[in-house]
Amino acid sequence: MVNNNLKKLQRSPRSYSESFKRLVVEEYENGHLNKDQLQRKYDIRGNQCIQNWLRKYSKLAYPRYKSIGRPMKDNDQQRLKELEFELKQENKALEKKLREAEHQLSMYKKFVEIAERELNIEIRKKSGAKQFKK
Repeated sequence: MVNNNLKKLQRSPRSYSESFKRLVVEEYENGHLNKDQLQRKYDIRGNQCIQNWLRKYSKLAYPRYKSIGRPMKDNDQQRLKELEFELKQENKALEKKLREAEHQLSMYKKFVEIAERELNIEIRKKSGAKQFKK
């Protein structure tokens, strides 16, 4: 008795023509309806029918399997991150050295200015001055 009730609830599988499948795929790719709407509109049974038709008849690429779970670590990407971190650290160190060198240069310039003013001598080389030859 239970088996008879189950048979009544189960639907018989349908077969669809290739032209119908192509029509559904084209309608989906044109963006008129999504998969669920197409399934209801044409009374398509089976959750994977349209997905399978897309893989078979579509001009676009639909992957066969979805990756599940967390992606594996890529050694190249990990190495790139490490190198990027090292470069940032090196860049910070070089910027610090540059600031120190600029500060030292400004101090030397002030020192030369003070020496020229106090001692009344020209220390800086003037542009366009001729060099002395022996």
